Amino acid sequence: MTNFNILDDHSTWQKDFELRLHAPYTAAGFSVAAAERLVADIRARVGDWTVAEITDAGSRVGPVAVDVADDNGVLAGSIRDLRVDPPHTGRGYEQAARDWAEAWCAERGARRLGIRLTGPAGDLFAGYGLRGQLRARRIGSPPEPLDGVTARPMTPAEYPAWYASETAAYVAGIVRSGAMAEEEAARKADRDFEELLPQGLETPDNSVLVLEAAGEPIGTGWLKHGHLPGVTYGYSLHVQERHRGKGYGRAAMAAGERVALAAGDSMLMFTVWGGNEVAMNLYTSAGYRVVEERRSLDLPHGLPRGAA
Repeated sequence: MTNFNILDDHSTWQKDFELRLHAPYTAAGFSVAAAERLVADIRARVGDWTVAEITDAGSRVGPVAVDVADDNGVLAGSIRDLRVDPPHTGRGYEQAARDWAEAWCAERGARRLGIRLTGPAGDLFAGYGLRGQLRARRIGSPPEPLDGVTARPMTPAEYPAWYASETAAYVAGIVRSGAMAEEEAARKADRDFEELLPQGLETPDNSVLVLEAAGEPIGTGWLKHGHLPGVTYGYSLHVQERHRGKGYGRAAMAAGERVALAAGDSMLMFTVWGGNEVAMNLYTSAGYRVVEERRSLDLPHGLPRGAA
């Protein structure tokens, strides 16, 4: 019989968990310093998690870690770790652990449950909706401009219209992914933009760009330099609708890569919301690999009790 025993001391699990986290980040091309920063961000939250040891007939099978927290006014659960040790894989323990995690979070009032994956979802989480992917690519030498597309700093006169359009697009992306309802997504957008651009165009280490072809604006970009050591994060890169289908998407990314290199970074990463297959296909064709994938599902109200 499969049992789940809550650990009072999960320091041994944490050491193993952090080692397992480093591997996919360095494999994706992040420097040791950048990978450690990603792990450190996760480490800061581990103390709030509940970690259980999966056992069968007294033998250890693996760990599962969960937590429930407020997320923009909604209680949300997370599966932080779920690992079945190699000798026990493929024997149903993975599904038992997932079911236990779903019930545990639902009992504590969670309305949805999410998971961050650093590898393929497989059948175990195929029923969880894809909410977003973190994509990244190392940049070597500055790419040549494609299709005559260049990038220039945005002017103060252009900023208000861009800000309004960008927040609306951000909300729409979250809603399309199925991660949040519109009202919840709008609250998140307001909070995120106020935090990320407190000084508007003058916010340090941010490049808000206008993309041009033959002197005509065709899109915009927003990059945060030094987001991680040596890594620029692309908050957005948009080509105007009337200019889509002309091959400007890859050209816009090349322009962003040149700006990232000029800022001293050697890697560029983006988040793409679930449901945006066009962007995912573009990132794949440009060599941006999946570093993380976030999936979630709404929790039903009638889960059986007895998970804790």
